[in-house]
Amino acid sequence: MRRPLALLAGVLLAGASALPASAADGDGGFTIRDPRIKESSGLAASRLHPGVYWTHNDSDDGPYLYAVDGRTGRTVATVTLSGVGRPRDVEAVSIGPGNQIYVGDIGDNLGGTWPYVWIYRLPEPKELRDQTIRATQYVVKYADGPRDAESLVVHPRTGRVYLIDKKENGGHLYEGPARLSPSKANVFRPVAPVDLWATDAALSPDGQSLAVRGYFGGILYAFDGGRVRREGQLDVPLQSQGESVTYSADGSKLLYGSEGENSPVQAKDAPGGGSDKSPSTNGGSAAGGSGGAGADSGLKAGAVAVAVAAAAVFALSRLRRRR
Repeated sequence: MRRPLALLAGVLLAGASALPASAADGDGGFTIRDPRIKESSGLAASRLHPGVYWTHNDSDDGPYLYAVDGRTGRTVATVTLSGVGRPRDVEAVSIGPGNQIYVGDIGDNLGGTWPYVWIYRLPEPKELRDQTIRATQYVVKYADGPRDAESLVVHPRTGRVYLIDKKENGGHLYEGPARLSPSKANVFRPVAPVDLWATDAALSPDGQSLAVRGYFGGILYAFDGGRVRREGQLDVPLQSQGESVTYSADGSKLLYGSEGENSPVQAKDAPGGGSDKSPSTNGGSAAGGSGGAGADSGLKAGAVAVAVAAAAVFALSRLRRRR
């Protein structure tokens, strides 16, 4: 999926972030080594296989999921989805109750013109090996018309699915039906504003915190059954094209991924996840940076790069709107 503004920012930020070191449990960050994965656009921590993360390509790929070992960055299993058509623009992956994997074919390269999108659900395999698994396909429509989206989360207890549309000036959290139907269109309705140009989101394992990321920052929300309350900014690392985020299986880390070959997945302590770091509560928009009380020295070192990139994106977006 081509995103000219994001790619410009990626060029300006190139080299600003260092590759993370591996941790013994696989949750300390890694580099995706599989040459087939060039557009990693979603990330989900496995519940059955500690230290393993599920990911997928953005577009121009088949119905594939890849299980990546967080200790080595190597792909340990490729799952082919059957029972679905050819994916159009897969943007997100999440794991719900009963170790069910949900895949969001929810992107729209045309900016919100497709009348419907799809969600696929399949059981997480108990054995990590190359295999084909039959998935259930759900048709998704929005109550207020078509739109582009790259964020899908599933509540870990209720199994309810939520989407966040991707808008430069902020979007909305959309709530799906209590149970998705495979036989009719599932209408998602807006329930809360999200103050970010969102590229992915993740719910904490206890379902009480919603982490939303964008290209230049992120926001942490308290989450209560679709009701959200902003708690502050997230310490999002500088990445060339930040596309994904997930909580580690134990909720102690947030892992952030980027597109590109040999793309890095970087780990940060999750606010309230057993560390002494907490999000910023300054109330400012996270769309222009990822500062905050818990920001580390690496963030300060990249502040100038972020400012330049944000200014360039803003200037180009203004020019685009004038056309």
